[in-house]
Amino acid sequence: MANMIDLEIPIDKELKEAAEKIFGELGLDMMTVINIFLRQVVLEKGMPFELKLSDPSQETASAITEGRKLAKDNSVKGHAHMNDLKTALEE
Repeated sequence: MANMIDLEIPIDKELKEAAEKIFGELGLDMMTVINIFLRQVVLEKGMPFELKLSDPSQETASAITEGRKLAKDNSVKGHAHMNDLKTALEE
């Protein structure tokens, strides 16, 4: 990578930790987020976009809870391959 420099900026510890938690849930780290942000600023020639988590609806939250229960239930048959799942759903 040509012309790389280190960037050191002071950030409130609690703010950094809270942001890192959200970035982690998005599958990103601080360095990647900062690089994405700066590239978008250049592309947009200004402040870029929103990247945020939304609260799931009650229906989605219930489905997540049910899925987690099923994942731990040894009596529920799982499928190792998508084709096996499709076949089971067609039965």
